[in-house]
Amino acid sequence: MQVALENNIVFVVIEYLAILCWGLSGGLAAIRKGYDIFTIMLCGWLTALGGGLVRDVMLGALPPVGITDKGYVLTTLFSGIIVVVAHPEITKLKWTMTVIDALGLGLFAVSGTAKALAYGSSGMTAVFLGMFTALAGGLIRDIFIGDVPMIIRDKHLYAVPSFIGCILTVLVWRGVSYGWFDMRSEMLLDVLIVIIVVALRLLSVGFNVTLPGAVERHRVYLPSESRYLKRPVIHPHADTVDPGDTTKDEEDKPQDGSRPPQG
Repeated sequence: MQVALENNIVFVVIEYLAILCWGLSGGLAAIRKGYDIFTIMLCGWLTALGGGLVRDVMLGALPPVGITDKGYVLTTLFSGIIVVVAHPEITKLKWTMTVIDALGLGLFAVSGTAKALAYGSSGMTAVFLGMFTALAGGLIRDIFIGDVPMIIRDKHLYAVPSFIGCILTVLVWRGVSYGWFDMRSEMLLDVLIVIIVVALRLLSVGFNVTLPGAVERHRVYLPSESRYLKRPVIHPHADTVDPGDTTKDEEDKPQDGSRPPQG
């Protein structure tokens, strides 16, 4: 099954470029941890194709494209070889890598959602699978090497643009199924969705746009639970504790502070 963007040679080239970029970023993450060449190449493969593996397994599209598409696999292996040799130079191409990464984010969000819909998934399921396609590779890599996942570590908008792109893709797909759009219109709309995702990501990085955290509060409107808790009393000749008896020990306690008589 094919989606609209797979019929456009320009976006196929961009997709391979995004796989290459994600492979490079995965390899860099392993290099920063001081791992060997095998782990470097494995991290590149997980980053670039791990999301598609998760999507295909959940769809039942087996074996997954991440191990059957020779072009994808060879691209990730090539990215691993490049990063092993040229990692000092690649590290300096921060903005270029960010742009290509954003393109990959948009493309995989759209293509992953569309593939899920093509396999008969509901709209909500397709949104989740589209986000898995775009985000799960980096998530798996970071867990694999013991890092805080990038979708948490990077406070700029990352998951949100992909989420918006997945929802818009579902809406376009529904429009095609209702006969509102033809194949050409669907392709143009998919291109527009990718542009929206890329723009949101780059604007977030360029202008330091982040999501707000928890609401800051300075007053609590509920009383502390400790004021309602009663201290349990242990009776001298009893084996059990009576949590409700909090007055007997006060009655038995002499007023002068000495210990009460025993026996």
